[in-house]
Amino acid sequence: MTDSVPPIQRLLAVMAKLRHPTEGCPWDLAQNFATIAPYTIEEAYEVADAIQQNDFPALKEELGDLLFQVVFHARLAEEDGKFDFDAVAVALADKMVRRHPHVFGAADIRSADAQTEAWEVQKAHERKTKDAAAGALSGVPVGFPALMRAQKLQKRASRVGFDWADALMAFEKVGEEIEELATELRAGKTAAIEEELGDLLFALVNVGRLAGVEAETALRNANAKFERRFKRIETLLAEQGKTPAQSDLAEMDALWDRAKSEEKI
Repeated sequence: MTDSVPPIQRLLAVMAKLRHPTEGCPWDLAQNFATIAPYTIEEAYEVADAIQQNDFPALKEELGDLLFQVVFHARLAEEDGKFDFDAVAVALADKMVRRHPHVFGAADIRSADAQTEAWEVQKAHERKTKDAAAGALSGVPVGFPALMRAQKLQKRASRVGFDWADALMAFEKVGEEIEELATELRAGKTAAIEEELGDLLFALVNVGRLAGVEAETALRNANAKFERRFKRIETLLAEQGKTPAQSDLAEMDALWDRAKSEEKI
């Protein structure tokens, strides 16, 4: 390989070498679509984490790792005679052109909101064209994180009129689900508790969606906030020569309030 080789061609050649039947890497040769899929999901989350951390050197690396997943899947498909990387790129370019008629055609779309609406209309049309018998909820991947999938299912139902009028109306349902969960908690029935907890989470996703909030992002941020504040508790305890295991709930709760107040200064 030389520097004159286009980067993407070099990457494709590296992938082909890794999958060479006799000269390739044993690990890469042992993989298939199913075994690689979890890594693809993991790399996407690592991209999101680098963005969350505002770490651009890490983002460059993680985007490369994610691109490698695309190249790996494309190589597997090419070996099976299904499609290759070029076909993936062509299909993507065609789709972007098709879904941006205001850029590549004569459509008049003047705002981001209008473009989002037009994008969803085009996607719905494409789904209908693929399978005229498909229902309104078809095509939402089962492998999505649960909160994300809940939000997408709700959006699909909303398009056909099955939705709350606003976030406040949806919030009333949250209160109802809390009461039902409390009833099952008192009864101590694990299966029923799980069901009602699921209903409560689904209802909360509805509230966020109607308020313009991505539930997955909201929970990710809440996780980060909890982690940040708990680490502060550990630091404050360490200054006293203690660990959380050597403390008690009352002391840690007080330190939590301190960590919380420090963030507001």
